[in-house]
Amino acid sequence: MLVRVFMGFAGALLTAAIALPAGAQSQTDYPTRPVTLIVPYGAGGVADVGMRILGDKLSDRLKQQFVIENRPGAAGIVAAQAGAAAPPDGYTLLMTGNNTAIAAALFNKLPYNILKDFDSVSTAAFFDLLIVSRAESPLKSVADIVKAARANPGKLNIGTINPGSTQNLAAELFISTTGIKAAIVPFRTSPDMAGAVMRGDVDIAFEFYAAISGLLADKKIVALASTGVKRTAYLPDVRTVMESGIKDYDVSSWNGLSVPAGTPKTAVATLNAAMKAVIPSSDVQSKSAQMGMEMRWSTPDDMTARMKADIAKWGAVIDKAGIPKHD
Repeated sequence: MLVRVFMGFAGALLTAAIALPAGAQSQTDYPTRPVTLIVPYGAGGVADVGMRILGDKLSDRLKQQFVIENRPGAAGIVAAQAGAAAPPDGYTLLMTGNNTAIAAALFNKLPYNILKDFDSVSTAAFFDLLIVSRAESPLKSVADIVKAARANPGKLNIGTINPGSTQNLAAELFISTTGIKAAIVPFRTSPDMAGAVMRGDVDIAFEFYAAISGLLADKKIVALASTGVKRTAYLPDVRTVMESGIKDYDVSSWNGLSVPAGTPKTAVATLNAAMKAVIPSSDVQSKSAQMGMEMRWSTPDDMTARMKADIAKWGAVIDKAGIPKHD
């Protein structure tokens, strides 16, 4: 009698398990197979390297391979469109961040909505910019830049890469925050811009550390300031723009992981907890610092709030600078 009761109970449990949606069963021990992480840049760049550092650690932590899939092009739109179209099962992740926010502000229409079609997991890496000049330049500080620009309105030349890039918008924000008049000179590539700085074709430039670290080490160019809220770990003697007297100037590019909207909360929670565990590790921090990155974890809500704030921030900069929006 007891055997028949037990068997009946076991059969009922099995029937209930079969009746559960497939996704509900698979998420209890997520992940059970390799996870794809879409990166909107080519292999070898600083963002790609950062995601590979993180992906390796997540693979070790969660016992499944995190495979980097590079999908460069169209300001990250190609990668984001692929991410939005992926099944919301936790097995496709997308690297999003500051450039995603800029795209949302710069394009009138996109084939996805970053705030509606994706859910945040956590921030991953932060990148401050540097304001640099040639070694022989008389400009040695932010105060010197502002003084020179005010003495000769419109004569100061600022080098950046393409209009709409973080570097370009950081320069536009610097101009509006300081109230100076200066000319922004966009270049196609970072090496082109660096050459212009060394020749004296432009007075200063805005660029990420990874792109110019060799020139800084060789003292061919010098860093006058960094753009974040605190000094960078890799150039601790360089003052921030805010320390230099320009209040409320904070530009820190960043990236993180997002998933297609509707991804099970258990998968998001597992990924977030794994990132919280691995990002503070000494090897992650040391490897990322060599590339000019600071790896930092966040809650999903904090990442979403940052994305919303950056869309609004860069939208205002784009409008004020009169940068044409794309269709």
